Amino acid sequence: MYYPFDPRNKLYKSKFGAIASGESLKLRLLLHEDAHVYEAFLVLRKDGSDTKEIKLTPSEWIENYQSFVCELTLEQGLYFYSFRYTSEYGEFCVTAFEKNVGHVSPDGAWWQLTCYSHDYKTPDWLKGGLIYQIFPDRFFSSGKQKENVPDDRYITSNWFKQPEYRQNNGLCSLGNDYYGGDLDGIRTKLPYLADLGVTCIYINPIFEAHSNHRYNTADYMKIDSLLGDESDLKNLCAEAEEYGISVILDGVFSHTGDDSIYFNRQGRYDNIGAYNDKNSPYFKWFKFKNWPDDYHSWWGVPTLPETIEEEPSFDEFITGKDGVIRKWLKCGIKGWRLDVADELPDSILDNIRTAIKQENPDGFLLGEVWEDATNKISYGARRRYLLGNQLDSVMNYPFAEAVISFVNGGDGKDFFSKILTILENYPTEAVNVLMNHLGTHDTARLLTMLGTADYPSSRAEQSARKLSPEEYALGIKKQKLAALIQYTLPGVPSLYYGDEAGLEGYGDPFCRAAYPWGKENNELLSYYKKLGAIRKNNAVFKEGAFVPEYEGLGSISYLRQDENNKILIAVNRWHETDLITIPEEFKNAELLLGSRPSGTTLELEPYGFSVIKI
Repeated sequence: MYYPFDPRNKLYKSKFGAIASGESLKLRLLLHEDAHVYEAFLVLRKDGSDTKEIKLTPSEWIENYQSFVCELTLEQGLYFYSFRYTSEYGEFCVTAFEKNVGHVSPDGAWWQLTCYSHDYKTPDWLKGGLIYQIFPDRFFSSGKQKENVPDDRYITSNWFKQPEYRQNNGLCSLGNDYYGGDLDGIRTKLPYLADLGVTCIYINPIFEAHSNHRYNTADYMKIDSLLGDESDLKNLCAEAEEYGISVILDGVFSHTGDDSIYFNRQGRYDNIGAYNDKNSPYFKWFKFKNWPDDYHSWWGVPTLPETIEEEPSFDEFITGKDGVIRKWLKCGIKGWRLDVADELPDSILDNIRTAIKQENPDGFLLGEVWEDATNKISYGARRRYLLGNQLDSVMNYPFAEAVISFVNGGDGKDFFSKILTILENYPTEAVNVLMNHLGTHDTARLLTMLGTADYPSSRAEQSARKLSPEEYALGIKKQKLAALIQYTLPGVPSLYYGDEAGLEGYGDPFCRAAYPWGKENNELLSYYKKLGAIRKNNAVFKEGAFVPEYEGLGSISYLRQDENNKILIAVNRWHETDLITIPEEFKNAELLLGSRPSGTTLELEPYGFSVIKI
């Protein structure tokens, strides 16, 4: 039996996934002889344009099914399509249903086809690598004496202290407790990062700001005094390069801090900010409803006044010849991660890309987008992040949700559906540099998400709630599974500092605790080092194909393969042993990690796994 259409099968669609502009694509519709078809049509709509129909050409028979085919060459853009046919029984539609295959019904979804620029190219240096995300105040302190540190900050003397969660607690309040991690501390730990297999460090904001997260920028042109200075950044980038590690920084341009040289609501700075005077050079950067106290702010947070990114003077300040983007690239960083990229208009995104690529053609531009970035709508319009002329790639929240949901009790069919949807919609160049995270500074720690289903609503309750020994042990087992999947999916895994050491904690601020130097979970740490070595030693993870092999309620297996190698990954999230049949060619495969197969049978113990290679 054949489906009318299956975009994941080359019998129906000559290329899996997105296509390049000008590339030829062949589509085939299969209809049973009993349908008595007169004519068949491809129904195609380019996003923002009218729908058109293309008549399909009757072609060869496959058993009792007749082929109807067409060959397309499209220009850059986002397309949606379905099929229509007429017969002696009437007119019918073919649309997408379960597993994205076609059924004869008008009620299903249309398929998406992403057509990206033929010259879309992303940096090769990140492909096959490993990102390590660092919240700089909490990773490691060099112990260097800092100068010009504002005296309204609370500097804790206890590195292992739980982050402060109370907002009205004097100097030691939420966002104002600092641990003293710095850029030179990161440089000191480069050997540790290299041992993990890290090839790229992504650092949360480092510019002067008056909260420990530094997403409320006070001065884009100055590194925060607690983190060091410009020479420390240059030294970090130069020494990291010796280890084969690149550095990218966090760019927060949709808003500044109210306590900044640009807004200056708190009167900290001598210059005249937009809040102080309508004649301020920064006045045009902000959205005042009724100056000075009534203004637009990020998600209604008054300490984060929104910027007007389309304002030419602001755009020039960020992307111009002497702007923020280029200044820090000249210090040795390899690229930028853009905070809330979906809240930035296309105009500044385009100019940021231009600035990066002119300064360094191999520079990297990553965007924070929580949904499918190929069909995201914001600013009242469809965004074009991944069509080849804007972002290189995005943070891969859909993958994170798929992995965590599966390990926490999901089924294999749903897992593969989520993974394949992204692989279908995203250009291959973007896929190969996707930031595949499982935890970040914005989410609860991975161990906590996997160890318990209990998520207290208040920060006070979260502060008091720790994983029990039983929950912790279960969380470790499940985290190993999640990490294995993360490290072997298409894209680039991103490890949030301390996850490899067994840190736990709910959301902000508890997910931002200091790295537990000397108190690591060494079993888990050793496991992450093994995963890093497997990635480093097997080029198939750089650009190899992803092929689902087996899907069960609690077990999955899949292949990563290229012309020279095949690696099979199998995972059992069940609390009971499961048996998986593997392809004959893997009978005598090399065991890289986990359980060894017996012939074509792979026995996976509860929360067991296997990585085998031919």
